[in-house]
Amino acid sequence: MKVLVIGTGNMGSGFVKQLTKAGHQVTVTARDAAKAQGVAQQFGAKAVAPTGAADGVDAIVLATAFPDAAAALRSVGDVAGKTVIDITNPLTPDYMGLTLGHSTSAAEEIAKAVPGTDVVKAFNTLFAQVLAAGPDFGAGRKATVFVAGDSERGKQTARALAESMGFQVMDAGGLKNARYLEPVAGLNIYFGYGAGLGTSVAPTWISKS
Repeated sequence: MKVLVIGTGNMGSGFVKQLTKAGHQVTVTARDAAKAQGVAQQFGAKAVAPTGAADGVDAIVLATAFPDAAAALRSVGDVAGKTVIDITNPLTPDYMGLTLGHSTSAAEEIAKAVPGTDVVKAFNTLFAQVLAAGPDFGAGRKATVFVAGDSERGKQTARALAESMGFQVMDAGGLKNARYLEPVAGLNIYFGYGAGLGTSVAPTWISKS
């Protein structure tokens, strides 16, 4: 697929690394053009300016902080009908709480702010270190990507990308269920930093059947 990654932080860089490794045609854009160029060169992707960056792509990975997400998405041109994979979490400044919940979510707010897009919540429960290292946890265990969205086409696109990178995928229902996934990410952050377990941890779901 042709995938645009918006953002060059740890998560954005992890996506560029893993998506190019999986054989996708990846472009990356950011406010800092030099940083985008550096990430692109490191992993064999292409750096592009924000203006018109969404043209011709199959999916957009929104790898920014939540407060910057809607503006970043608008900056890349016409995104109508595009699958937008929202990995953001609405975190408090100390990363130990959420600023939204119960009646809405970061994903729903982004969908409202940029209407006409197929916003899919996914990858938000993974630490950047897990994304960059890949899904394998040993003993046949793999990290899970939870996918929530109102567009079946969008969810299938997100699933295909996640599976191409080797991750397990679990369908988490409609976009409103991002209200559940974002607190799961908050709990994972607590385990990683608050409880001192480190960033090589990830939530999953198991079944006896």
